[in-house]
Amino acid sequence: MRHLVPKMIFIASFFILTGCKKNENLETVKTETAKNSIEYASGLSIVKYDDYSVVTVSNPWPNANKDFKYILKEKDGKVPDSLQGYTTIQVPLASVVVTSTTNIPFLEMLEVENKLVGFPHTDYISSEKTRALIDKGSVKNVGQNEKLNIEQLIELSPDLIVTFGVDNNNPMLDNLKKSGLNVLIQGDWMEQSPLGKAEWIKLYGALFGKEEQAKELFDKIVQSYNQAKKMVVDKPATSKVLYGSMYEDVWYVAKGNSWVAEFMKDAKANYLWSDLKGSGSEGLSFEKVLDKAKDANVWIASGSFKSLEELQKANPHYGEFDAFKNKTVYNFEGKLGATGGTVYYELAPSRPDLVLKDYIKIFHPDLLSGYEFTFASKLN
Repeated sequence: MRHLVPKMIFIASFFILTGCKKNENLETVKTETAKNSIEYASGLSIVKYDDYSVVTVSNPWPNANKDFKYILKEKDGKVPDSLQGYTTIQVPLASVVVTSTTNIPFLEMLEVENKLVGFPHTDYISSEKTRALIDKGSVKNVGQNEKLNIEQLIELSPDLIVTFGVDNNNPMLDNLKKSGLNVLIQGDWMEQSPLGKAEWIKLYGALFGKEEQAKELFDKIVQSYNQAKKMVVDKPATSKVLYGSMYEDVWYVAKGNSWVAEFMKDAKANYLWSDLKGSGSEGLSFEKVLDKAKDANVWIASGSFKSLEELQKANPHYGEFDAFKNKTVYNFEGKLGATGGTVYYELAPSRPDLVLKDYIKIFHPDLLSGYEFTFASKLN
């Protein structure tokens, strides 16, 4: 018997080692097969595992010096020790506070708007559905974005506060965390791809256990957007487009890699600053804009102007542009909610397909017969 002992130890050791090897292989396969579900958004990653999801938010503001990682843990789920150092959020959420109107459509599209318990400066919200919840008292006004009422937030005790930062110095975010509140940084406003902005609905799908519904909704938006693009694929870019208007002494034009410029390109228009590198906007003098865009045949004016008369009152020199003389001036910011919120700012990021169709209707009026603008208005 004694000579069998080493053999038995060897066999036992073999099975232990191969068992460990098998588990290691399974863990490796699990890790390798779990893929990021995000296709268009550059600042968001969501990787779903059996008991949890790993959400990474990168570049949430200009020149951000770090990424933010969050673990969305399902009920009774187990999270590996290697991830214990990150903020863990129990999902699905039962209550949430969001701080940007762009988040409201995502909640409504997923039919979880009744989970919203707080919002800063509720007058900015335009949606009738969520306004009804505000009027009923279900959604509390929690101050202003940079001066959130922390005492009120502690009293509300939401499962999560979804907010944003503008630079690397965010004392409000630090104060929220010190108060023991769960905070998630969102960076959808930094996305320059129209579909990239809209894809952030998948974050809310993950937060509320509605991943499949979020994917279905987003896929329909992608399909609608691409169908609109196909309508103009063979159309020449005949519209010469001026964009923006004066703010104090500066005219801000959208740069060539911006959200606005992407819409112009997809709608087949000749945007006059498409060659201006970068995203965001650049400030120019009135003289420089007039010199380049005097003969533009379409003007997309920024601001909530309702008429050409109102536009010219803001600056009498606007009348020097051909687009003004020819009455081909449009804006996207004129439609307001019941309490003064701008519908475009709230809804457009989540519905880029509707924005694109508005642009196509402006630049190619022979298409989309019977289509009514969702956001755009022609100034009378």
